[in-house]
Amino acid sequence: MIVYLNDVGHARRRPKRLAEKLRQIRDALGVSQQEMAQRLGHKLEASNISRYERERNKPPLEVLLAYARVANVSMEQLVDDEKDLTIDC
Repeated sequence: MIVYLNDVGHARRRPKRLAEKLRQIRDALGVSQQEMAQRLGHKLEASNISRYERERNKPPLEVLLAYARVANVSMEQLVDDEKDLTIDC
């Protein structure tokens, strides 16, 4: 289970736009789900990427970090619903 904390250390709701942002990153890169899995590493498969993008599964922290690195965005941009992504791939 992933728990997100706000700036004062209190638990907050899971991001509602996370799946949308993960798809946005993949679309910006112009890659398939299989290619995205390969770029992210962590022994991922296309089915993992599909489940993350359809909100079937929540990606673990290390996968979120990999997404942030690949897209050159901060973790805050990725998980904060109030912030939009500015992707510089």
